[in-house]
Amino acid sequence: LAHISVKNHLHATKNEYAQFRRKITVEQVLNARKEAGRSLGLYDYAPISDGAAVLILASEELAKKFTDKPVYVLGSYSATDYLTYPAREDMTHFLVSEIAMKNALKMAGISLWDIQVVEVYDQSTVMEMVSLEDLGFCERGKAWGSICESLQDYKGYYEIEGRRLFVNMNGGLKADGNPLGATGGAQIFEVFKQLRGEAGERQVKGDKELKYGCVLELEGFGTKGYVHILGKD
Repeated sequence: LAHISVKNHLHATKNEYAQFRRKITVEQVLNARKEAGRSLGLYDYAPISDGAAVLILASEELAKKFTDKPVYVLGSYSATDYLTYPAREDMTHFLVSEIAMKNALKMAGISLWDIQVVEVYDQSTVMEMVSLEDLGFCERGKAWGSICESLQDYKGYYEIEGRRLFVNMNGGLKADGNPLGATGGAQIFEVFKQLRGEAGERQVKGDKELKYGCVLELEGFGTKGYVHILGKD
């Protein structure tokens, strides 16, 4: 989990809009936990930030009048769960993420591993790890292994069963910031920039052409979940 925080801060150093554009170390994350006397500390959580985001949604015909590089909303789905957390059958995962992802993929007409870049709602380091399982990229209970192996010699992506997955390239909520109502817009903005090849130093460079990206936003503590799949085609 400490490595997740370090990774997201590293990505934020390449994001001109990020709130915290500075590197941190695993030792800093662990020391903050010791100071707090808790399993998670200061560097495990996203800040509450000030910020704003604007998204313009248009028809395909209208969009092509303004750009020759439109990004399409291929799939979009939301799901809800019990507001009271103890009422949920499974308190180790977010059912809303799983439901929304499955339906968004069906709507988009693509398979899970067509997606190469993902922005997940890392309100805490735990939530980034769990989201990889909820979205289907990792088997339940095994995301920690893929994360640990990938971040020992980090190359800019998680390697999961031989596949590359670029996660929270803008620094995530942890370092880019969490301006509440504007957070989802910022996540979509990042995937939009990546798909257009306009993300600058943090631009994804995969082993195949980047065509599809995904955004997961959670409301409350998994009370509501939203998944949007964006694509160039």
